[in-house]
Amino acid sequence: MNNEVMPNSLVDMVNYQKDAVVSKTVIEKNTGTVTVFAFGMGQGLSEHTAPFDALVQVLDGEVKIRISGKPFNLKQGDIIIMPANEPHALKAVSNFKMLLTMIRS
Repeated sequence: MNNEVMPNSLVDMVNYQKDAVVSKTVIEKNTGTVTVFAFGMGQGLSEHTAPFDALVQVLDGEVKIRISGKPFNLKQGDIIIMPANEPHALKAVSNFKMLLTMIRS
């Protein structure tokens, strides 16, 4: 069985598509997932909750994230934690890529 580990660039794992959200799962385990997303400008996720904490790391562009009604403007290099069971939504201010790490515990 070949378990060769190869380096990758997170920002290059997904490409922008006009008027679309593109994602690629990097790793998925019972304890959590790591996923890279690319949002076209103006795209987003409507308000929802998740039963687990999630860490967002902005890889490229800018995004407006609302957590429990409070707005946050993030840009490349910024991180934020979206707490479990708190309503949150996001909208791409420009083309925007993020790494989403969800911890299931």
